[in-house]
Amino acid sequence: MTAQLPRKRNPSPTHSNPDDDLPEQDAPDQDSPDTDHRAMATRRRVLGSTHVNRAVAATTDFDRAFQELVTASAWGRVWSRGTISFRERSMITIALLAALGHSEELAMHIGATRNTGASADDIAEVLLHVAIYAGAPAANHAISIAKEILAEEDGTPNA
Repeated sequence: MTAQLPRKRNPSPTHSNPDDDLPEQDAPDQDSPDTDHRAMATRRRVLGSTHVNRAVAATTDFDRAFQELVTASAWGRVWSRGTISFRERSMITIALLAALGHSEELAMHIGATRNTGASADDIAEVLLHVAIYAGAPAANHAISIAKEILAEEDGTPNA
């Protein structure tokens, strides 16, 4: 007999959810105008309009289908779900990108934590897990990226 996990956990009373003001939603239907709007709204909320505007302006015929796929899938189907907070999604994404060594995306998502509610302490904890489960070299590289991005955010020199 296999134990079943609950579909939705109760929020921790010690952590506030920055998404409490958002209506809870299941994954939207594919290829609907609402999905496209929700995807772009979520992408802008997490990454910021400056980044999204720059990415949209840089889109060419060559990568248009890819940009549409990523926006619809990542932002419309995954990040827009109401099952966990943007803070939690941000932490998961940072761990995965660090483990896989995707430095540019990692830097972008560390910078996006100012919009998701994940703190510098959250990032440090995530990267400890990366060290144990994905290896110290991956975590070490991610820590150097995080220190640089967080120092830029704080306006302090990188230690």
